[in-house]
Amino acid sequence: MWIEREISNKILELSGSFPALILTGARQTGKTSLLRRLFPDHRYVGLDLRVLAEQAEDSPDSFLRDHPPPVVIDEVQYAPGLFRHLKVAIDRDRQKKGQFILTGSQKFTLMKEVSDSLAGRCALLSLPGLSLRERKVAGWQATGTGSLGNLLVRGGFPELWAEPAIPVREYYQAYLATYLERDLRQVLNVGSLRDFERFLRACAARSSQLLNKSDLARDVGISQTTAGEWISALEASNQLTLLEPFFANVGKRLVKSPKLYFNDTGLLCFLLGLSPESIGSSALTGAVWENFVLVELATWLALYHPEWSLWFYRDQQNREADFLVQGPFQHVRIIDAKWAEMPKAESFKPLEQVAASVARARGVEKVELALVSRIDATRRLGEDRALVSAFDLAAYLGQS
Repeated sequence: MWIEREISNKILELSGSFPALILTGARQTGKTSLLRRLFPDHRYVGLDLRVLAEQAEDSPDSFLRDHPPPVVIDEVQYAPGLFRHLKVAIDRDRQKKGQFILTGSQKFTLMKEVSDSLAGRCALLSLPGLSLRERKVAGWQATGTGSLGNLLVRGGFPELWAEPAIPVREYYQAYLATYLERDLRQVLNVGSLRDFERFLRACAARSSQLLNKSDLARDVGISQTTAGEWISALEASNQLTLLEPFFANVGKRLVKSPKLYFNDTGLLCFLLGLSPESIGSSALTGAVWENFVLVELATWLALYHPEWSLWFYRDQQNREADFLVQGPFQHVRIIDAKWAEMPKAESFKPLEQVAASVARARGVEKVELALVSRIDATRRLGEDRALVSAFDLAAYLGQS
């Protein structure tokens, strides 16, 4: 079953405006399948085959003669030397758009190559896992025993929704092994893959929390420097998001450390040993739910409003909010993720304290408070607050 992706129109639009386009994203988010479907008349070449990657890196002119545009080049991070030659090829006729469609799983490497060689010539997009709306199209329903647990534990990788018979645990076991072997070894010289897997599980246990590299390093038995390098590798390969804190003045953050989130709740639940049956009673449920809301927020913002900002808030007086979305005209939404199906009215009080602080610090014109929960439908509680259904979060964000 093919699952239509919301980003498709944006890819087609940008490919009609730039000579090249790069689509990044974690492994198995469907980059190759999507691009081959959107560009059926383009040639295709994948650099995950070593002989082709070596040709592209060592003999780029020969490679481009063998694979002339229009072409989709998959996993281009395996041949960073190709980018300078792509620039020359593009500059021969910059009026031709959408000639080179590229994919890659290492976003920081690709962003550097684009800024160094393809600035002004290349659009850059990131493909996340399936959004909740896309999973609904694939057949997920909010009702039914275990439906919510299945949503969180299955995660957002398209293959798991296109083929529901695939066993989830075995899928993530294979995914983890592939990631460790193929991506990690390229980015880092890891002495012990077992230590790195333990590190991943330690990160999972700290999802939705402030990142503390010294605690992570101590628990796994590695240096703090190594912990920092491994966090960077996970972020670069689109496995983690580090959410930065809101700051009141330029250069003055209320809390300096970012919060750690996984980009897929399925992988997170696998690392935590959670099943659809056990997730509702786990002490980690709240953290997984907050992680899920973060992924939905980040996915929606990247697709529809990349100019908006997403933060979290915490200050020295222990006032905190899970998320702060800053839109145009100083319109700020202050959001908490609540696992409870019907959060109590007093749950807004911490957000009210944050709102007062934020308004003083930034001169905000409009502040809106929201509790995102398992409620069946979004309910407005006046002009400035709402109980928001996570199952309809995109509709709430779309309101101005």
